[in-house]
Amino acid sequence: MRKPRWWAESALLALVYAGYSCGRLLARGDEGTAVGHGVSILRWEERFGLDAEHPLNRLFTDVPALGVPADFVYASLHYLVTPAILVWLFRRRPAHYRAARTWLMLSTLLGLVGFTLLPTCPPRLLDPAHGFTDTMAQYSAYGWWGGEASAPRGLGGLTNQFAAMPSLHVGWALWCGVMLWRYGRTPAAKAAGVLYPLVTTVVVLGTANHYLLDAVAGAAVMGAGLLLAPYALRFGARWRGAAEAPPVVSGGWETSAGELIPGQRSVRTSADDTPERGFPRSSEAESLGKTR
Repeated sequence: MRKPRWWAESALLALVYAGYSCGRLLARGDEGTAVGHGVSILRWEERFGLDAEHPLNRLFTDVPALGVPADFVYASLHYLVTPAILVWLFRRRPAHYRAARTWLMLSTLLGLVGFTLLPTCPPRLLDPAHGFTDTMAQYSAYGWWGGEASAPRGLGGLTNQFAAMPSLHVGWALWCGVMLWRYGRTPAAKAAGVLYPLVTTVVVLGTANHYLLDAVAGAAVMGAGLLLAPYALRFGARWRGAAEAPPVVSGGWETSAGELIPGQRSVRTSADDTPERGFPRSSEAESLGKTR
C-alpha cells in the first residue's frame, strides 16, 4: 500500500476539521430545547445515582489547586494531544496511520450528527438551582478563556456551547489512549494511554462542561467509528486501485515483458546490434515490454 503523503493528509484533516467546526456552529439548536435535553439527562442520572458531575464540580469549585489546572487541561490538551498523536503515528507507525486516522475522522463526523440531533445544554449553563458552578468562568482570570467554554475572550460566538452530547473531549482522549497503549513501546507511553482518557473524563465532569452520559456517549461514538472504519478503508482501497489502474494497450490485449502483441514481428539484430530493416530498435522493444 502506498505511504500517505504528508501534504495530502494535512489537507484532508484540515478539510474534515473545518467541516466539523462549521457543522457544529450550524447545529446550535434553540436554547429551550438544549436546556430541556440537559435537564432530562441530569434527572435520569440522579434517578439512578450516576450524577458524578455534582461532587466533582463542588470539589473543583472549592479547591482552586484542582480547579485551575483542570480548566487548563480542558482548554488546551484536547487541541494539542490529538494532533501530536496523529503526527507521531504518521512518522513512527506509518503502517497503522491510515486506519487510525480513518477511525478518528468517522467518529468525529458521527459526533457531529449527535450535536445536530440532540443539542444539549451543559451542566455549567443550567440554572444555578441545579447546583453547578462554571469553573471556566470562576477561574477565567488565570487563563485565556472567558465565560463561554474554552473559547478565547471575545470569541465565544465562534463556538457552539450546546454541543455537549456526545463528549468528543472524552472520545478523542479515548482514541489517543488506545493509540498510545497499542503502539507505544515504553511503560510510560502505555501508562499515559490509560491515564489520559481517565483524567479527561474527570476534568470534563468536574468543570461542569459535560454530564456522565455525555462521556459514555463519546466512548460509544468512538466504538461505532471503529466498527465502520474497516468498511471505509476497503472502499478507499478500491477507489485508489481504480484511480491508479495502469492503461490497457492494443485494444484490450495485455502483455507481459517479452510477450508479443498479436501480429507483432520479433526483433532480430545483426552482429553490430543494429536492427535490421523493418524492425524497431531493441531499446524501443524493451520500452514497449515495460509498458505492457
